[in-house]
Amino acid sequence: MNGFRIVERTRKASQAQIAAYDDLPVANISDAMHRMSGGGAGLRPYHAGGYMAGAALTVKSRPGDNLMVHYALNIAEPGDVIVVDAGGDLTNAIVGELMLAFAAKKHVAGVVINGAVRDTHSIGKNRLPVYAAGVTHRGPYKDGPGEVNVPISISGMVIEPGDLIVGDEDGFLCVPFAEIDRIHALAHERHLSELAKLQAIEEGRNKRDWVEKKLQLLGVI
Repeated sequence: MNGFRIVERTRKASQAQIAAYDDLPVANISDAMHRMSGGGAGLRPYHAGGYMAGAALTVKSRPGDNLMVHYALNIAEPGDVIVVDAGGDLTNAIVGELMLAFAAKKHVAGVVINGAVRDTHSIGKNRLPVYAAGVTHRGPYKDGPGEVNVPISISGMVIEPGDLIVGDEDGFLCVPFAEIDRIHALAHERHLSELAKLQAIEEGRNKRDWVEKKLQLLGVI
């Protein structure tokens, strides 16, 4: 039917790759990616807290309609992150308590909605990672159209099926499939460097002369 498309995912981040990213700060990953990508400051975590890492199962839905999100839930595998581009529209909620309970039962690693959610009281009590652009009590339609496992874009960040999706309190980020191992090495190195700097601050050993040197380089008198 016109407007509907379901594609088979041909590759995805492995469980070993996902586990390697567990608890690695998203800020460090972002820095390792030159701060060029981001899921948008408007998409915020609504869950009780905790890290998100998993393979992207993408959905492109008509704003306010969640039919194809339901299908994505049916085919989701443990460790998947369902990422929905609903156009950022906040008129109707795309998911709520019932759908998220089913997602948790299937051991989905997280849900990202470029659109609205509802039942935030329930979401806020649970550990299933949920990121969304906003909240409304109004429910969705179930007529389509929509697409599953197609490339989508959220705030200019392209997400392809099987890419690695990570998230913490700062927001979420997509690591392209071909870059997963390389970016992890860079982000892990940066994380260790920051831990060392924190230790230096605690012990009073941190040096701040770089600020004056940078100002001199810029010609500041």
